[in-house]
Order: sequence, then structure tokens, then C-alpha cells
Amino acid sequence: MQTGALRFRRAVLAALGAMLGTAGNAWAADLGSTQAPVVEVLPMPPSWSFRFVPYGWLTALNGTQAVRGRPVKVDASFVDVVGKSDTLGGLMGDFEARNGPIALLGNVVWSKIGLERGNVRSRAPAPGVSGTLGTSLGLDIEMAIIEVGAAYEVARFGALAFDVLGGARYWYQQADLSLDVSAAIDVGDLQIAGARAFARSGSVDWLDPLIGARVRYTVAPGHELVLRGDIGGFGAGSDFSWQAIGAYGFELGTYQGIAFSGVIGYRALYVDYVQGEGRQRYEFDMLQHGPVLGISARF
Repeated sequence: MQTGALRFRRAVLAALGAMLGTAGNAWAADLGSTQAPVVEVLPMPPSWSFRFVPYGWLTALNGTQAVRGRPVKVDASFVDVVGKSDTLGGLMGDFEARNGPIALLGNVVWSKIGLERGNVRSRAPAPGVSGTLGTSLGLDIEMAIIEVGAAYEVARFGALAFDVLGGARYWYQQADLSLDVSAAIDVGDLQIAGARAFARSGSVDWLDPLIGARVRYTVAPGHELVLRGDIGGFGAGSDFSWQAIGAYGFELGTYQGIAFSGVIGYRALYVDYVQGEGRQRYEFDMLQHGPVLGISARF
């Protein structure tokens, strides 16, 4: 009897253990199924990126310059300018700050250009001068151009992006026109130094509004083609101006988190500006154009 009772108790305990084990597993499964769902972390808003490009502009000049009412025709290639000027045509700095589709733009140009004889020709007799006066000997122009503006990406198709842009372009100039004096003459308001008479413009500056567009195309990782065009002036500063730029950037490498790229391209900038009358007339109706070469730093 004791042996049968012992076996009965063991069977009951085994059955209870199996039941408890099955219930525990089911309970654990239920707990696992009721766990809180994983919440996806939203991406952080895009941060600002910055790009700075110092580069040189080998500038050619074609057009008309008038200083104190005395107009001259200017026709000089960038080879002429480099060979006769104190600087390599122009020193430039280009800056861009981008956050998503929005970009803030800035550009600075400074140049000091000197031209002589074959590249500068008189267009008309000098007003207010009597006696013998030779042809124009030279023209010296010191110039600064500052651009500020903003761009907005309006469309993107894969590697191709389109921007619209607007801003302003500030001009500052000083021009000295030298004339060959071959005899005693009455030169009016010209300044005489040795065998030369000088017409000096003094400081001249103006501000042009501008609007334009830009196309950016990623040719390959680290390689980008940029085309930009704008128009401005509209009588607010100059009568009219336009600009066209084409540039190709290719990545050179990264150092301490800064990506460096080479930049080659071509820039053309035209402006038609006139102020004053008679002997006070100043005119700069000029196309400046030539290759650009620089290094881009992006961070």
C-alpha cells in the first residue's frame, strides 16, 4: 500500500510540474509579445557646411574707359595684363555657407592693372586741351568688387541641381590715364609730371542689384561642374551688367576633416557704368574675362 501511495504522489507532482512549466513558458511568451515597440529616432536637421575658395583670375579687358571726360579704347589679353601689371590680374576669394537647400554666397576681387601703348588708344581728342598732345600712353586701374547674396535650390534630379540666386555687387575704382606731352600746351585740369599729363578719376563706387541662376552637376564622387549666370544694374547703379562663370572642381584629399579640391574655370564679367558730364565724366564700359584657378576648402 505504501509503495502504491508513493507512486501516486510522484505522478501527481510530475503532472503539476509539467503544467506549471507549460504555463510559465506561455506566460513568458505573452510577456515577450507585450514589449513596447521600438521607436525610430528622427534624423537631425542638416547642419551648416562651409566652403572657401581662394583663387586667381587672369583678366583680359575689352571696352572703353573714360577719365575726366577723356575716353580711351582698351584691348588687352590676360597675357598683356600679367606682363605689365603689379598683380596677376586679380586676387579672388569665394565663400559659400550651405544648409539644405539654402546657401549664403560671398565673393571678393581685388586687382591693380596697368596697361601701356598698344593696349590703350585714344577714341577722341581730349576736351579742354590746346597745343600738341600725343596718343595715350597708359592706363592704371585699381579695382575692388564685392558680391553678397543668397541661393535656393528649387529642383534636383539625381546628380543635377538647379538654384536661383539674388544679391548685390559693389564696385570701387580708381583710374589714372596718362597722356604723352610733346610741347608746351594748355592742359586744363590735367596734372603734369615730366613729359606726361595725368587725368585722375579719384574714388568712384556704385552698387548693383543682381539676379541669376546656377546649375550644379556631380560628375562623380568628389567631382562637380558648376555653371552660373546673372544680370544686374538695371539703372540703379550701372546701366547694365552681366556675368557668366563655368568651373570644375575635383577632390584632392582630406586633412583634419577639411576636404580640399582643385578648381579650374572661366569667368566673364561685363558692366556699363557712367557718371558725370564734360570734364567730370567717368565711364567704365568694360568686359573682364579670363581663366580662374584655385583651391577649395570644405568643412
